[in-house]
Amino acid sequence: MIDLAALLQAARQEQFLDVVSRDVAAARFNAALRLQPLGAEMVGLLDSLGRVLAQDLVAPVDAPGFDRASVDGFAVRAQDCAGATEQAPVRLRLNPEILTPGIQPMREVTQGWATPIATGGMVPRGADAVVMVEQTEAFEDADGLAVDIHRPPTAGAFVAAAASDIASGETLLRTGCVLGAREIAMLAAVGLAAVPVWRRPLVAIFSTGDEIVAPGEPIRPGQVYDSNAAALAASVIELGGRPVMLGIVADDPAALQAMLDRALAEGDMVLLSGGTSKGAGDFAARVVAGLRDPGVLVHGVALKPGKPVCLAVTAGKPVAILPGFPTSAIMTFHEFIAPVIRAFAGRDPARAETVSAALSVRVASERGRMEYVLVSLAYGADGGLVAYPAGKGSGAVTAFAASDGFFAVEPLVESVAAGSTVAVQLIDAGRQPADLAIIGSHCVGLDLLVSLLAREGITSRVLAVGSHGGLAAARRGECDIAPIHLMDGESGIYNQPFLSPGLTLVPGYVRMQGLVFRPGDERFNGSVAEAMARVLADPDCVMANRNAGSGTRILIDRLLAGARPPGYSAQAKSHNGVAAAVAQGRADWGVAIATVAARSGLGFLQLQAEHYDFVVPDSRCDRPAVVRFRALLAAPETRAALAAIGFPATPQKA
Repeated sequence: MIDLAALLQAARQEQFLDVVSRDVAAARFNAALRLQPLGAEMVGLLDSLGRVLAQDLVAPVDAPGFDRASVDGFAVRAQDCAGATEQAPVRLRLNPEILTPGIQPMREVTQGWATPIATGGMVPRGADAVVMVEQTEAFEDADGLAVDIHRPPTAGAFVAAAASDIASGETLLRTGCVLGAREIAMLAAVGLAAVPVWRRPLVAIFSTGDEIVAPGEPIRPGQVYDSNAAALAASVIELGGRPVMLGIVADDPAALQAMLDRALAEGDMVLLSGGTSKGAGDFAARVVAGLRDPGVLVHGVALKPGKPVCLAVTAGKPVAILPGFPTSAIMTFHEFIAPVIRAFAGRDPARAETVSAALSVRVASERGRMEYVLVSLAYGADGGLVAYPAGKGSGAVTAFAASDGFFAVEPLVESVAAGSTVAVQLIDAGRQPADLAIIGSHCVGLDLLVSLLAREGITSRVLAVGSHGGLAAARRGECDIAPIHLMDGESGIYNQPFLSPGLTLVPGYVRMQGLVFRPGDERFNGSVAEAMARVLADPDCVMANRNAGSGTRILIDRLLAGARPPGYSAQAKSHNGVAAAVAQGRADWGVAIATVAARSGLGFLQLQAEHYDFVVPDSRCDRPAVVRFRALLAAPETRAALAAIGFPATPQKA
């Protein structure tokens, strides 16, 4: 029996009654915190890598601490070598000692004498220059050992004077410096074995939800792996903090309260993900609502993604409940939490780097909320940047990872037109553009090709926007390669009929399309025609359709010949999406490629072979990465590798 009271509560839910703007939320949160480092500690030199210096460091000694030779040669008095030439060298007698590093000189260099010295050796008293060994000739005569100087040095030549690098009392590094290999080398050069750094803030992290499973554990339908905790922990480390991983807590108020108490005891701040909305089962927000001093400051921000974020402070410790959806979680983390961690770790505020780009498609936005649109960047025909929206939603794990940056849509703006110039804030300012821009339909065969290129050092950026989207990008000159599989409805010919002037079609490989269904479903016995007759006659037989504009959708509509069976409006965006819907029983059949059907354990009735080819703008045919892609595709070993995973290659044009 279903609990009617629980069902009614879930249906009603509660609403966000005090949604505030992003700026108000940040101001409330930051005002309740002491945004300063949490204290200093001494750490060993190697342990200081990546840490932030907590005080100015003054050199206790000179470096070098003595005059030393910077080349192999002879320590001399420069005035003794005046006028030396190849034809008329100056001859000096040699002192009976060799000054290698670590040897203290015992003899002074006096008029007419020189001392052999190695690089790093201590320059003896009396000498004011070093002559390179290449400019001398040593020999033994009746009076003993001597050296002829063929080129006169100037005073100070090849001598690194004491304190010429670092002087005792000089400020080497200042508070706030992030210590890297170069800084550590400087500290070692003056003998420092330990340094004062700001303590790394301890960030307690746990996830909530009955459906959350730790990576590595078995999973069942309806459950998801916990990607948020790993992403947040890695982000904390990048920002100079130290994560304290507390695991997963079920949707139980008592267990949540116990975990929150533990997190507050072990961490300088607390991060939860999930359970922050107002629906049934979202207990985390109710537990955090019990905090005081001052407690919850914000619950609901006019942001997309990220509206449900909850920000609280108790006894000086920040507590944040981030949305459960991965993109929402990481976006709100960087918006509100990252600046706090940086401050606690003694790091300067992050500097945003933005670039201008033309928006590839129109973007609709919800009025009243600041929306952050994740985008990938590609170069257009004019050499300028073009921004492609990720379009995967806040629940997509890959949306943030696969994007180059994001732009903001102001709360009062309802749409941004295609072609508009947007300011894209880069996620990774140091990332270099890929060698190859691939925009179009995705395929695991394409993944293989990209991996083979990567082994050769050729990087690729793949944007899965469908065949029509890729073809449009190629026509605009916004990509190097557009993978497509479009069938002309009248002729049944793939891809060639869709080309326009300025585009070249590179034959790729064949993929077998067919009906997919759960094994044992008798409606799919016999031929495709027989199966389709049963499907269309059965009102309870639900299909999983493909998205409009995809190559597979053209094939499906041709197969249905105008029929609209149950499920026709449910549009999966990939072959895997169709297979998942059928395998899980949300649909009974669909159209997908044979490799996906086999991987999902589904039955398969062959429809026809489709051609998965590559469109290349003529203006990009000669680019080295494109030339290499085409050569790789034509190579016999590549054809064999594609055939091995179910994609026999089509003949290549000369």
